Amino acid sequence: MREFGYEINDLLGLHARPASRVYMEARKYECKIEALCGNKKADCKSLLELMGLGAKYGSQILFRFDGADEEAAFAGLQKLLL
Repeated sequence: MREFGYEINDLLGLHARPASRVYMEARKYECKIEALCGNKKADCKSLLELMGLGAKYGSQILFRFDGADEEAAFAGLQKLLL
């Protein structure tokens, strides 16, 4: 299992456009990818769940990867976000 943290630096928070970018990247991989923000958890392969996190500017999100291609997914999402 791999994981990395990310701080939301968009003043509008995790709104539709950045959430859809995460969703589109996550769909490329077979492994399970979760996002945790506060006490909420979302499957990154579900745009509605990502939007449901309600992540605002300055929020910390922990991304967890678990599965066969977790290394590729980890690298792909890091490249997208960082």
